[in-house]
Amino acid sequence: MDPQAPAQYKAAVVDPNCVPRPYPARTEKLPTSLEQVDAAWLGRMMSYKYPGVAANSMDTVELLNSHTTKWRVKVDWNDAGKAAGLPDHVCMKANWSGSFDNVDIHALEARFYHFMVQEMKVPTAKCYYADWDDDGSAHGFVVLEDLVQRGGKFGHSTDANGVDMIKDNLEGLAKLHGSLWDSDKISPANAPWLQTQMDTPVDSDQVRIMWQWIEANLKDPAFCEIAPQHYLDDPRKVERAFDRLGEIERAYDAPHCIVLGDCHQGNTYILPGGERLWLDWQLVRRGRPWRDLTYFVIGALSIEERRKHHKDMVKQYREYLIATGAQGVPDFDEAWEQTRLFVMYGLQAWVANLDAWGQNGVPMNERFFTAAEDYGTWQLLGE
Repeated sequence: MDPQAPAQYKAAVVDPNCVPRPYPARTEKLPTSLEQVDAAWLGRMMSYKYPGVAANSMDTVELLNSHTTKWRVKVDWNDAGKAAGLPDHVCMKANWSGSFDNVDIHALEARFYHFMVQEMKVPTAKCYYADWDDDGSAHGFVVLEDLVQRGGKFGHSTDANGVDMIKDNLEGLAKLHGSLWDSDKISPANAPWLQTQMDTPVDSDQVRIMWQWIEANLKDPAFCEIAPQHYLDDPRKVERAFDRLGEIERAYDAPHCIVLGDCHQGNTYILPGGERLWLDWQLVRRGRPWRDLTYFVIGALSIEERRKHHKDMVKQYREYLIATGAQGVPDFDEAWEQTRLFVMYGLQAWVANLDAWGQNGVPMNERFFTAAEDYGTWQLLGE
């Protein structure tokens, strides 16, 4: 999401509902820079949820400050913090980088952790604190467990985990989607803060918001080498195709579920036993599962693996989803047609990816461009 996006996007993506913050005693606004954050501030924030808590000291373990700040710290809590069960190692996540202040992804993630994470029937990071500003500024803040302490490893978009592991991971993805399948708890009436897939500007305008980075990749020889010539001749076709995908999704009549929204290996953590823990809820949506499923599988498999196993994986995923108790799951033919369409979601996401953000774009772009050719996605979307 482009921090230089036009003003109309900045106005459009700020939450119009201004969801009341969970701790009214906090009257100060959340900080917008790292310089404003120290042990005293962290302790003060945590005390709104855990009375009497203070942080005696806070030492940096690791700081990742790209479009989202992830700050792993070691904290010496006072006796009240220790009695509350707060761990010595935590990870703070917020928007302290100076970028992406024109979208509400940080507040949205905090709301997910506050309102809904307990409903997930699939492993997620433990959250000790979630808060946001309710003035429409879209600032959000969460304190999560430091997953490094679990002894597993963070996923990466280029991990070559093989077909068997990805098949196993589909059961967890189905449990994620099955957690609140067709539930009133995610309805607009009961969860007005939860945006609907492809019906919110951060989704529907994503190509336009990210265009400066698409243009940057179009100047990269490595990217141009793997992109199809018809796309290089007319890059704006991704905008038209993505708009058409949004129109189709908004007209689609099928049960809703919780959708992770940015479902690639780089937003996961693999526990020591091999189970995948699903992370990064900044694009969480009320939606249908084909966006997550398609994005995850095509990104996780080599082109050869995907060509050989993709249909079987969609069939297996449906069985896992039905096993969660989900009713009204579309049949395989419809699921496969949705898969062909939602290749475009992954394609538009990766053509705007910068490697500096931590994931490698060229191999992912090659996988999605090739899948779009194999499945006729451009043609299905009017291109």
